[in-house]
Amino acid sequence: MANILIVDDDPSVQRTIRLLLERAGHDVTVAGDGRKALALFEGGQFDLLFLDIFMPGMDGLETMRHIQALQPKIPVVVISGRSITPDSYAEPDFLKMATKLGAVTSLQKPFRVDALFAAVDRCLKAGESEGADVSTGGR
Repeated sequence: MANILIVDDDPSVQRTIRLLLERAGHDVTVAGDGRKALALFEGGQFDLLFLDIFMPGMDGLETMRHIQALQPKIPVVVISGRSITPDSYAEPDFLKMATKLGAVTSLQKPFRVDALFAAVDRCLKAGESEGADVSTGGR
C-alpha cells in the first residue's frame, strides 16, 4: 500500500484520517504544521500528501510549493474547513486555487469516508500514470 503524509494542525483530523488510512493498509505519518512536514519530507519519500490549507506558520499552499520543488510529481489532496462563503464579499476559494497550483484533488471538511478513499484512489492512480518518483516504485 501507499506511504502517506498527513499535514493538519487539528489533532482530531489527524487521528481520524490516520485511523481510516491505516485500516485500509496504508503507512501513515502525521505532521502538525508545514515546517514539520517539510522536515519529514526531506528525510523520506511519500506516495501521497494530505495537506490542510490553513495552518499556523507555514500554510498549506506554501508547504505544497516547497514539497513540489523536492518531488514535483507527488500527488496532493488539499483539505480545508473553509472554502467559499455565499456572499459578494467572499474570500477566495482556496481549495480551487490549490488544485490550480498542482493539487490533484480537494476535500472540504467535514468530508465523508467514501470521499476520502476516492481521493486516495484518484491520487495514487494519478501518481502511477505520471510515473511519479516514489519510494515504492510507483505503487
